[in-house]
Amino acid sequence: MLRRLRTRARAALVASSILSVSLAPIMVTTPAYAITVFDPWNYSQNILTAARTLQSITQQVTQLQNEAQMLINQARNLASLPYSSLQQLQQSVQRTQQLLQQAQNVAYDVQQIDQMFSQKYGNVPMSASDSQLISDARSRWQNTVGGLQDAMKVQAGVVGNIDTNRSQMSALVGSSQSATGALQATQAGNQLLALQAQQLADLTAVVAANGRAQALTEAERAAAAEQGREQRRRFLTPGTGYQAGNAQMFNNGNN
Repeated sequence: MLRRLRTRARAALVASSILSVSLAPIMVTTPAYAITVFDPWNYSQNILTAARTLQSITQQVTQLQNEAQMLINQARNLASLPYSSLQQLQQSVQRTQQLLQQAQNVAYDVQQIDQMFSQKYGNVPMSASDSQLISDARSRWQNTVGGLQDAMKVQAGVVGNIDTNRSQMSALVGSSQSATGALQATQAGNQLLALQAQQLADLTAVVAANGRAQALTEAERAAAAEQGREQRRRFLTPGTGYQAGNAQMFNNGNN
């Protein structure tokens, strides 16, 4: 009887074990390295690091853009003015110089002026003949007329330069206003100053030509007055001037 009870107890124990095994849930074991763990603090630190890196890159790009713009501005400031009025201004000055060099008889030369005044405009020599006095007077008159003509030619040349100066001034002002850098603006300003210097040179030429003509006119008057005194002296000198003689107004031979 006792043996039967032990056998039944063993059978019940086995059945209970089988039932517990069959009813237990099936558990799948996952390796530790395959488990994903979300760390909020580490995630925020990564975002901050990425933001700082992006900000640093943006600053570097901005700095490179500023340096590139600075180089562009420097290139503009070093760019030369594409327009030059030097040749036209030199041609205007050359034309005026040529007119001055064409001065008749009495040139713009100190030694020649001294020589001419010593020969033609100085004291009238008492030993000079009447024909010599007349020749000298005519030469002085020709010098005066030539000086007046030279002055008018210089004036005409300067007036002819006005149109050239006007076109050059318009071109230079336009170049100055459209200058892309400091060098171009400076060069345009320098050329405008050169244009002003050329105009002053023309004005100086006109003043010199007019002064020369006026000086020759006054010198001729002074020399004519001196020659007139000499001729009057000769006229009044006994034996060399006027001598009285018989004059007949009517034919009295046959009354």
